This record gives sequence, C-alpha cells and structure tokens, in this order.
Amino acid sequence: MTENNPEIPCCCGEKTKARSPEEYQSLIHRLNRIEGQIRGIRGMVERNAYCTDILTQSSAVAAALNAFNKELLANHIRTCVADDIRAGNDAVIDDLVNTLQKLMK
Repeated sequence: MTENNPEIPCCCGEKTKARSPEEYQSLIHRLNRIEGQIRGIRGMVERNAYCTDILTQSSAVAAALNAFNKELLANHIRTCVADDIRAGNDAVIDDLVNTLQKLMK
C-alpha cells in the first residue's frame, strides 16, 4: 500500500476505507498544510517569537484540523455510514454517535 493506493488499513488493522482519488488528495493536501503550519509554529518557538503571535498561529492550526475533521466526518457519513445502514447494519449508528461524542469533548 502506497501513497498512490488510497486503500490504507487503519492503525488497528481491522477496517479499511477505499477512498476516491479526489477524497484522498483533498485529505492529504489538508494534512500537508497542517504539518507545514506546525513546523512554522515550532520555528516561531525556536526563534523566541512573541507569545500572541504563536497563539494566533496555533489557533489557525486548530481551525485547519477542525476543517479536516469536518471533511473526513462528512465523507464517512456519506459513504461508510450510509452503506452500512442500507445493508441493514444499524450498529453503525451507535458507532457514529460514539465517534461524535469523542469529537465533541
């Protein structure tokens, strides 16, 4: 499984999600931007930047990560959850509720 193969197992190795090339690229693009922002913040700390400047950048990272989560969750509901419900697997609803509760902590 490579960067060109969007079917990557999750960390637990139990489930996988085949993503369209567009979905895969969009998520990777967001993560790359977030990674760059984090490196930028690290550089600011290393250069002893002013606290409020670092906090402003940190807030931007939090917003970017939140946008990533929204996109991933929307894709999950449109595909995995909808497909499982159509297949008669209503247990996916409990899984979705648990996931939402974790995200809202």
